[in-house]
Amino acid sequence: MSQPQTITLLGATGSIGSSTLDIVARHPDRYRLYAVSGYQRIKELAEICHRFCPAYAVVPDEASAEHLRTEIADLKTEVLVGSSALGQVAEASEVDIVVAAIVGAAGLLPALAAVKAGKRILLANKEALVMSGQLFMDEVKRSGAELLPIDSEHNAIFQCLPAQGTHFDQESLPASGVHQILLTASGGPFRGFSSDQLAQVTPEQAVAHPNWSMGQKISVDSASLMNKGLELIEACWLFSVKPEAIQVVVHPQSIIHSMVAYNDGSVIAQMGNPDMRTPIAYGLAWPERIDAGVKALDLFQVAQLNFEPADEVAFPCLALARQAFTLGGTAPAILNAANEVAVQAFLDHQIGFEQIPELCRYALDSIAVEPADSLEVVLASDRKAREISLPYLEHLSMHRVKAQ
Repeated sequence: MSQPQTITLLGATGSIGSSTLDIVARHPDRYRLYAVSGYQRIKELAEICHRFCPAYAVVPDEASAEHLRTEIADLKTEVLVGSSALGQVAEASEVDIVVAAIVGAAGLLPALAAVKAGKRILLANKEALVMSGQLFMDEVKRSGAELLPIDSEHNAIFQCLPAQGTHFDQESLPASGVHQILLTASGGPFRGFSSDQLAQVTPEQAVAHPNWSMGQKISVDSASLMNKGLELIEACWLFSVKPEAIQVVVHPQSIIHSMVAYNDGSVIAQMGNPDMRTPIAYGLAWPERIDAGVKALDLFQVAQLNFEPADEVAFPCLALARQAFTLGGTAPAILNAANEVAVQAFLDHQIGFEQIPELCRYALDSIAVEPADSLEVVLASDRKAREISLPYLEHLSMHRVKAQ
């Protein structure tokens, strides 16, 4: 029997992390954890360490490290601290697979470290490609890394394309007869809401996604359709296509995870229950398929599948993402940073839901777009966007108070 493949799981305490751990536990003969990382949920991270006994656990600061060391004093797991440690466990020679599931811009550097080391990367952190798409994909080609998307939509697209490895260039899809990518969206909890209705929604409503169990940030992004905008940018980089080759289709049931339309009129769809274990298992075992613990789809219970266009008037974040990709350079990094600031402010009840795209638009209009020809330039644009967004937040917050 061959040795189990070793996994570094970045973002072990999030929803992607818990789904990955479930699959690893189902296949102890195939996989073992080399390293895990967590941010604030130190007790949960300690429980993971006790269950899987990884060689390393990474936390953000010394206070968290001391807490974790106390919790796992009976284990041989070594506790590491900081962003450099994330890169260390991502690029370690002992590691076969890196699951990149850290939310937001913080996930870029360790994901890039894994790419440079030529690992198989299961990419759940879309911000890595949104912020530094060209740099990231150039490094994938140089290193020979295997980049497998585990966002349900991008994984579905990958499954619907002809088998040709994990690398796509500008000729790959046209040569395969691909006409269009149909990127599905659930529509989130506010599907069908008017702009006036959206101005009244609360963070508690926004994080209550109708189909998926996700973290707060991605749930708000799903509600605003920014998540779909970021996914559109990610799909452009993953499959080497332009935004006009991608149509966003709102599909409330989240049963069809995305589709690919071909020149002969065929449309191939990947279907399944909304469970992230399916794309994660596919990425871990590709090109094989393994049991993911997911219940088989019952079409008679589903009974009906609905589709509608996205409302980009009530949900302008989707158009902002398309604009950012078209502008190119550092524009997507600026948009992503401003959105992270805006979403956190909304979750903290500082601004209204409808002010999220307003802040994003302000950042895009206020910061000069530069060629994203180095990681330093990308990260500098990220910092500028956050710096310029903070004072504008005060303006939006004051305006909201007056309006009330």
